Amino acid sequence: MLDRITGTLQFQGQALALRAQRQQVLASNIANADTPNYQARDFAFGEALARATAKLPAAREDGVQRTGTAPGTLTLASAGGGEPSAAKAFIPIGASDASAPPAVLWRTPEQPSLDRNTVDLNRERANFADNALRYEATLRFINGNVRNVLSAIRGD
Repeated sequence: MLDRITGTLQFQGQALALRAQRQQVLASNIANADTPNYQARDFAFGEALARATAKLPAAREDGVQRTGTAPGTLTLASAGGGEPSAAKAFIPIGASDASAPPAVLWRTPEQPSLDRNTVDLNRERANFADNALRYEATLRFINGNVRNVLSAIRGD
């Protein structure tokens, strides 16, 4: 019973830490929206969480990294330096190790700009708000679990 509770709290704690890291990456994108040559960045939250909880190997055998968090959201980018297949693809720029921070990826722009900045401010704001909402939901889930455990210990 205790293993199940601690396992759930560890998983949610990892999710919370990764959401905080993603929030920093997205905030950096928003802050650099007017910086020439700045490349928007993000990471695949689902894969980072799976690696952090040791459920997914760091690399796939077929040499292709999945770069999306949900089916249809992002496409595949070849790990061998191939051209991304669609405008919403991410290009890997960091190492992917289960103990390392999540691999941050560059976003391929949907519409090129003259200053070569790839930040789409509307998309970044939407991603920032979505991530903040999910961060808060994870935090509420953890708080609810802790309250339930304390209530059970007290016999309420």
